[in-house]
Amino acid sequence: MTSNLRWFKSSYSDGGGGNCVEAAYTWHQPTRPATVHVRDSKQTDGPLLAVTPTAWTTFLTDARRG
Repeated sequence: MTSNLRWFKSSYSDGGGGNCVEAAYTWHQPTRPATVHVRDSKQTDGPLLAVTPTAWTTFLTDARRG
């Protein structure tokens, strides 16, 4: 299942290292992801975290606040 995911990095990533978080979506409806997958860009074959879109949005909101 995860081998078919299309991973992306934040536009804030510098692209020079490997210190990035990558994310991918699992879609069940064309307009809303069902699951957000998160992994370390340095360990693409390592563990990943799967969360709901609501949990991901909450995380991003809190991260932006500092």
